[in-house]
Amino acid sequence: MHLLCDSQGNPLHACLSPGQRHESQFLEELLDGCEVCGDERDEAIWPVFLAGDKGYRADWIDEYLIEEGILPVIPSKEDEDRSARFVEFDREKYRRRNIIERLIGWLKECRRVQTRFEKLATNFLGMVKMAFIQRYLKLMTY
Repeated sequence: MHLLCDSQGNPLHACLSPGQRHESQFLEELLDGCEVCGDERDEAIWPVFLAGDKGYRADWIDEYLIEEGILPVIPSKEDEDRSARFVEFDREKYRRRNIIERLIGWLKECRRVQTRFEKLATNFLGMVKMAFIQRYLKLMTY
């Protein structure tokens, strides 16, 4: 499961992939599937930074994100020369990546998502999105 959330930990989009495929192959699908509209102007809001783990560390991802106007906050791999990257790693912004980890922890508290009762991926993704809706409804009532 690939998740995208805002800086407050509110879920924006989720997509599923087969277990044998690398997670970085679904970055474009994840970003393309999310469109958040602003207030009165009704124009799309686009992220300024995108934090990811070392699984998303690739030159093509850095280039793609910069072309989209997003600064990648992705650490270098252990065997990689950090000075060779054209994007500087921001450790302070990366520390905020725990926001998505807390969202994943919250999703695991949703019993139907954690135990994955659904056999089909589309049904499972539907349950994930139902959990998102439940979270937003709780936010609206407080």
